[in-house]
Amino acid sequence: MHEMSICEGIRTVIEDHTRGHDVKGVKCVRVEIGQFAGVEKPALEFAFEVVMRGSVAEGAQLIMIDLPGKAMCYDCMHEVEIPERLAPCPDCGGGKLMPTGGEEMRIKDLEVI
Repeated sequence: MHEMSICEGIRTVIEDHTRGHDVKGVKCVRVEIGQFAGVEKPALEFAFEVVMRGSVAEGAQLIMIDLPGKAMCYDCMHEVEIPERLAPCPDCGGGKLMPTGGEEMRIKDLEVI
């Protein structure tokens, strides 16, 4: 379950960014997750709750923001949203697509108290 190690990384980032500031706790963590990032959301929620115990983010709400899969179509030269990696271009039906987005995962922001 790599979601546990993802949450350990999130915890490290939170601790690094709150250290030295007058932060009493973290209320909310917003994370952007690309459609093709390979993250199991229920597993991430469970791991988040477990990993944040004893940290400044204990009890924080995890909000996951979905980012669409995107690709550049070399047949029509448009950047398009795609529902799956091997989908054809929704504009022209072409099959020469280079993924340009949807694999990312990042902390968007923190709500602190």
